[in-house]
Amino acid sequence: MRSAMVWLSALAIAGFAFAAAPQAAPPKRQPERQQAFTRPEDLLRWINGYRTDPKPERMPDLVKAASAMGIFRDMETAGVYVGFMAGVIEANPRKAEALIGRMFPLPPEDQVAIVRAIAHSGHPEWKNLLAKFSERMPARSVLIDRFASGKLPRLDSMPLDTGAAPLDMLWGKYFATGSYDPVLRMVSILEWAKDGNNVDRLTVGNMTKLTLATNASRDPALLQMLKASMQFETKETKAVLTEVIDAAETFEFGKVRRDAMASIEQLKTKGPASARNTMWWGQAGQTALALGCIVAGAMGHVEVGVPCIVGGAVSSAALKYMVPGQ
Repeated sequence: MRSAMVWLSALAIAGFAFAAAPQAAPPKRQPERQQAFTRPEDLLRWINGYRTDPKPERMPDLVKAASAMGIFRDMETAGVYVGFMAGVIEANPRKAEALIGRMFPLPPEDQVAIVRAIAHSGHPEWKNLLAKFSERMPARSVLIDRFASGKLPRLDSMPLDTGAAPLDMLWGKYFATGSYDPVLRMVSILEWAKDGNNVDRLTVGNMTKLTLATNASRDPALLQMLKASMQFETKETKAVLTEVIDAAETFEFGKVRRDAMASIEQLKTKGPASARNTMWWGQAGQTALALGCIVAGAMGHVEVGVPCIVGGAVSSAALKYMVPGQ
């Protein structure tokens, strides 16, 4: 009995000593390692994951890296970046001025991206932002004036059958915000994928169909948005949207691509002469297909089967792959 009491007493003293002893300091938390922006793939990988872990303070770094890579030299192939910039500005109205300020200095030719991003954002004070930064962009005064005066359309009113850039910018906005608005606009033109009279609309409609299916296959939130859209769309749009959802859920992108090639080829060869001009593919249409690579290529997935250069432009081989005989 006494031995038991002695043992308990010793245990209590030991416990007290342990409790009273100074505790070792917890290990210092290592700073989070930020992804380096050294290649176009790095930019797109970060853009693709941004909506799940937004870090708007890094957006100016991305802009400067894109500028250093020469991405802004051709606005037709920079749409996804401009749209992303616009989306970050829109989603962070109180931080917008500071974020834009940190994008400078930027070469005058690359400042076009900043002007367009501000104008295409949904920021309530976008005109004031353009005015505030106009002194830092004197070479862009004409462009600024045209947006401010309404001579140039903003993204929410820009026709989507004028090339790939508007579609790219809508994707950029989605990647920045995860918002339903750009998705809704893309869904609204899906019926163009069946347009038998206009090659521009047919091409944009099919690129919208392909990119929605590709990205929705790995983005559950996007897939749910598409499913929710079914109850609001027209019969024609529902038919194409059903194909998009089915392709996303089964990873059967080959059929979407084959249908696109077949319909475009048919319109080229049998449609009116005005619809047979395939220059659209080699010029304004060079980036639409690349959007399908943001998830497939940047994340290391090759099963989509789309040959492309992640970072802005479809290769010449991809153009021949998509449009037989070109």
